[in-house]
Amino acid sequence: MLIMRNLLARPWRFNELRKDLDGISQKVLTDSLRSMEADGLVVRTVYAEVPPRVEYALSPLGESMKPIIKSMETWGLAYKSGTLPGTAEEPA
Repeated sequence: MLIMRNLLARPWRFNELRKDLDGISQKVLTDSLRSMEADGLVVRTVYAEVPPRVEYALSPLGESMKPIIKSMETWGLAYKSGTLPGTAEEPA
């Protein structure tokens, strides 16, 4: 989910993602990106440069998840602030 959140903002290079997603291992990030690419959510672009540059971006299918991810963000913020029903502390 955090990878998708980042990719919604812009294309990212692998090491940028790894540094931004604190605590994710190289293996987990690699496996996640490969899986999302196989599912059609992510596009991997390799640029013929020296040194080689690879960028990951959301595909149109991945972009179609933007409203879902935004709704989850809105819910999470409301939950953390205690404004959802059942999340505010009851008066004693």
